[in-house]
Amino acid sequence: MKINPLPHQPVVKDLVPDLTNFYAQYASIEPWLKTTTPTPQKEWKQSHEDREKLDGLYECILCACCSTSCPSYWWNSERFLGPAALLQATRWVKDSRDEATGERLDNLEDPFRLYRCHTIMNCAKACPKGFRSLGSDRRAQAEDGRAANLGNLRRPSAHRRLVGMLAKKFPFQVALFPRWF
Repeated sequence: MKINPLPHQPVVKDLVPDLTNFYAQYASIEPWLKTTTPTPQKEWKQSHEDREKLDGLYECILCACCSTSCPSYWWNSERFLGPAALLQATRWVKDSRDEATGERLDNLEDPFRLYRCHTIMNCAKACPKGFRSLGSDRRAQAEDGRAANLGNLRRPSAHRRLVGMLAKKFPFQVALFPRWF
């Protein structure tokens, strides 16, 4: 048996990779609840249906296996967020308790941050938790007049739906990436 450090990451020592960039990109999506309404006395309430929309999105353990197996991440690791960060971005866009969906979508709007997924699917093969990638679903469904229903990531991917959400908000991107629509 041969054991190697995570591929395409600088090695600090032995099997320890430098994941500074990976965690900086994770932090860039601002993975916390953003609200403008006053904080409730006990907790933020969420319906069972809204909670089910998050299944498959919050269980990621941020091991970086998916991102380090992604050729798009290898080629553009400074700008492309990678599967793990995009999965978490999707989780916060879909959370019914969060009130910053527009701000989060604006934050993702960049030709490299989101649009570099080429659906190679190494991420799905590498994930130790068995999550499907963000790049394998071809359906985009309208929600809120501009956002797409991201669905459950265990079905083929929410990445294209997230792209659909952005396309409704930023139509000029459709011309740049017509094969996705």
